[in-house]
Amino acid sequence: MKLLRDSDHKRMPWKNGGGETVEIAVSPDGVGLADFDWRVSMATVASDGPFSVFPGIDRTLSILEGEGMTLLIEGRAPERLTQASEPLSFAADAPTSATLVDGTITDLNVMTRRGRFKHSVRRVSVDGHTEVAFEVGTSLVLCHRGNADIDGAGLGAGDCLLISNDSAKRHSISGEAQLFCIAIAAI
Repeated sequence: MKLLRDSDHKRMPWKNGGGETVEIAVSPDGVGLADFDWRVSMATVASDGPFSVFPGIDRTLSILEGEGMTLLIEGRAPERLTQASEPLSFAADAPTSATLVDGTITDLNVMTRRGRFKHSVRRVSVDGHTEVAFEVGTSLVLCHRGNADIDGAGLGAGDCLLISNDSAKRHSISGEAQLFCIAIAAI
């Protein structure tokens, strides 16, 4: 397990130059936007506009802060994404644009290289104690709000725990927090 503190996340401009992203984790370490196998980041979106296109990448978006946005993804009906919505998965190479519902939002963005990796994202609310199952592969737990303890590792808001699982395991989580559990597996 590796604890990735909020204060250590890497801040960088968007690929299209229209904003800033906060990179939480990327694999392999240190690669650029064209070469990653998977990437987890947060972005603040302050205006309507197009998304950056990432050829050969699948992405999942979740709204962390703000009223949400409506996504226009080529070939699909418009999708409204809010803090209450399930995470939304789509091809990052499909032309996509966003219209903000009512002001700035912050989103969680998980991307994997199609044909090599797959991913899933789920929200988990903890109020006391629970156990969460993690599959074989790489798991990341982002603490969005509150504080949580995962197998002895303390997370505050913005912190992320990176877990490598050689086998499916259940991890003990305690505290009061809203978490995002991300599973990434090689295909």
